[in-house]
Amino acid sequence: MGFTTRLYRIPRPQTFLYLMSLRTGTELITLSLLLNKVSGFYGLLALLTGFHVSPLQLSMYIYSLIALLVTVLLASHIRTQSPFHCLALACFYILDSIINAAYTAAFGITWFLVISQHHSDASGSKAPGAGGSTIEDTSGFTNPQYNVSHVDVAVAPDQGIAPGSEAVTVGQPGFTPTAPGPSLGHGVLQPESMSSIITICALWTVRIYFVLVIMSYARLVLRQHVAAVSRSNTALHTGSKSADMAENPFSPHFPEGRGWKGKLGRIMVELGKSYWLGSEEGDEAWMTQAQNFRRREEGLSPVPGVVERERRRRSGTGPPPPMPPLQGGQYLRAQDATDGR
Repeated sequence: MGFTTRLYRIPRPQTFLYLMSLRTGTELITLSLLLNKVSGFYGLLALLTGFHVSPLQLSMYIYSLIALLVTVLLASHIRTQSPFHCLALACFYILDSIINAAYTAAFGITWFLVISQHHSDASGSKAPGAGGSTIEDTSGFTNPQYNVSHVDVAVAPDQGIAPGSEAVTVGQPGFTPTAPGPSLGHGVLQPESMSSIITICALWTVRIYFVLVIMSYARLVLRQHVAAVSRSNTALHTGSKSADMAENPFSPHFPEGRGWKGKLGRIMVELGKSYWLGSEEGDEAWMTQAQNFRRREEGLSPVPGVVERERRRRSGTGPPPPMPPLQGGQYLRAQDATDGR
């Protein structure tokens, strides 16, 4: 595999944070997804109290409930290593990341527009953007009744306030407008916006890593399943039309390829066939290591074979070595010794 191919291929982590297996990492990531989607339930409960939400927020809460149900159905199959459910979980997590990115972009743009409006001559007008009115109502600082930084109090006489004296308060403006109207670029350049951008970028970096971990685990499950049900059961790519691609586990002649699950499985595999079934140097060793790790977790003994024969050879309990081949006169002398001549 050339350097260019390695440079542009999708990263395939083999462990989670270099501390845990991919299965454990997938379980932890799925748990965080469940906790995140529960917020949709509490968001809909807020409607019962009369709290006003924008249509964009309402759609996000409804989607969160649907995503919560789908995640609950798929999460229970992580330990069983079902190829269909693990692949479906990976595809759904990718889809959920795309939808969350769209919601984050929509709310982020609205937030920056509201910030820009607060620092422009249009302060006090209707908040722009989808869900801008809700953000303006809940933030509490974008449209205050008195926008002042401090208050000066003038009294007379100078010695203090005598009975019957009057005091005058003068408020100083809290900010100086820096733009004629709200705009996205103006909102991004505000000092308080940079911390929000850095936080969003950091969280999405973690999210992308989570996507790679779940994809890598689903790929491992698929390839282990292919090796187990291969036609000759000797090699990963046996039965495949291409030497560089593993056999599709959802092919119609496989049990996993029957019914609607098989059709859906073939569609999901085709969306990233080179990733799910493509060969790579070190895949066989990686799969063997993962299988041994799984057997140790389940309390099973290592797979018998070469390892067991090597152990018996070193301990001296193996079968005796074969007799060296005899030739000509050696064979006759051995036969005479056997007959007692």
